[in-house]
Amino acid sequence: MEEKQTEKKTVDVIIPVYKPDDTLKRLLERLAAQNYPIRRIIAVNTERSYWKDHVYDHIENLEVHHVTKEEFDHGGTRNQGAGYSKADIMVFMTDDAVPADKNLIGALVNAFDQEGKNGEKVVMAYARQLPNPDCGLAEQYTRSFNYPENSRVKTREDLQGLGIKTFFASNVCCAYDREAFLEAGGFTSRTIFNEDMIYAGNAIRYRGQAVAYAAEAKVYHSHNYGCMEQFRRNFDLAVSQADHPEVFEGIRSESEGIRLVKRTIAWLVSENKIWLVPGVVVKSGFKYMGYLAGKRYRSLPTWLILRFTMNQSYWKKEPGFEGKM
Repeated sequence: MEEKQTEKKTVDVIIPVYKPDDTLKRLLERLAAQNYPIRRIIAVNTERSYWKDHVYDHIENLEVHHVTKEEFDHGGTRNQGAGYSKADIMVFMTDDAVPADKNLIGALVNAFDQEGKNGEKVVMAYARQLPNPDCGLAEQYTRSFNYPENSRVKTREDLQGLGIKTFFASNVCCAYDREAFLEAGGFTSRTIFNEDMIYAGNAIRYRGQAVAYAAEAKVYHSHNYGCMEQFRRNFDLAVSQADHPEVFEGIRSESEGIRLVKRTIAWLVSENKIWLVPGVVVKSGFKYMGYLAGKRYRSLPTWLILRFTMNQSYWKKEPGFEGKM
């Protein structure tokens, strides 16, 4: 009986796209093969010239909308995609995340049948990210640390034990209850990064809702970032936290990073890969320096911010920022 009720939920998948390649084609084909029906796949593509219609003609339920690079925003563009959806559940994905099997969508939908310990409503459910075949060993462990084998539902009660991990969620592949999403006003309309955790933080901290981690829902997704890429990513991450103290203030975060470093080193030693430890230490140092710089970005000169960020176009749209360049 419960399964029939779940089957009634309609699903749209929303994918911001930039410079599509074979990975997107594989992603769309695996979505088309899902056991759970997808109403529409809504692609919001940045720059019309990069999109080749004939490559994706065989995806029957694909709908494409185009924006310019200047118009793109992590939160705003996803809100635009949500505006095209009429489904019960919206699944946001990135264009480099590939479903691991045919059960991805069904597992995400099932996560909404859960609730928190005190009856909190699950309003978003994020998938487990598995490393790609070319993923480095240390990054493979990071995947397993952030995306373990066991599912869980996170609520305000977890803040003391989990700290900032309570808000952890990823729009690499994350499903949202559309009605709750609209009631909350969607994502922050303008943000450099981290729109998923900002949404989760507000849902848990202020709306008394719950976030589900659905380990049975799996996608392949990983990056082999170098030191400066990690620095810039963590800079932007910290900027988003500094801009939203209402969500992140008073929530411990640095200790979680230290715990990850210690666990990664211990794992490498246990795997007799001790020569990889110095690289982990150095890269972790770059992550931490990027994070500290991002937290203090308001005291940095404009030229340095542009060197530190992964998203220069975001800053160039900041009111008053252009005149300082």
